[in-house]
Amino acid sequence: MTHQNSVVFVVDDDASVRRSLALLVESAGWQVNTFGSAQEFLSFPGVSCSSCLVLDLDLPDVDGLELQKRVAGRRDMPIIFISGHGNVATTVRAMKGGAMEFLTKPLSSDMLLDAIHQALERSSASLAQAAALHSLRLRHDSLTAREREVMALVVSGLLNKQIGARLGISEITVKAHRGSMMRKMSAASLAHLVNMAGTLGVPADDPEVQIRFVAQREAAMAGTARAL
Repeated sequence: MTHQNSVVFVVDDDASVRRSLALLVESAGWQVNTFGSAQEFLSFPGVSCSSCLVLDLDLPDVDGLELQKRVAGRRDMPIIFISGHGNVATTVRAMKGGAMEFLTKPLSSDMLLDAIHQALERSSASLAQAAALHSLRLRHDSLTAREREVMALVVSGLLNKQIGARLGISEITVKAHRGSMMRKMSAASLAHLVNMAGTLGVPADDPEVQIRFVAQREAAMAGTARAL
């Protein structure tokens, strides 16, 4: 099995450990980049593919827990801690900081490879989610100001006639804006549009409309759950 589009970063100050881990990772088909310190890793440019970080707890400059804090924003790069003398308190800190796994040396090859596989799967899912959100925002940005107003009122549960009265336009004009908006958003249904609006955070400010929006979204989510 090959995973040419996935990268495993290894940060460990022990050169022999870096070499053995690099060989193990490469034997599983993943790309690998090794670093002897946190600063070396931080100087390395990020990647756009799925990735994970195998991180030694004890490093000469910035320790593993501090490095974890510095890269906390990179949710698409799960962290697997490794240490020769981890304790419960340290493990808890690492896991609370978002680490995916904490393994003690000497490392079990199977356990490490399994952890890497799961981390890369999570990374891929995170990247896919980010790409979908970016695409959704671009579609919403393509709407005209009027189409955005219509969208906000549609997902609030208002009928075309009510939207027309709210905006001071005819029902026919509302239908035209609504059709254009649905096409640009690639919305297959009202429930689909409601979920999109929830993701984008575009409900109307009117308290009554907000209540209807929440109810509409919950109904849509319930329908999706039943379909699954």
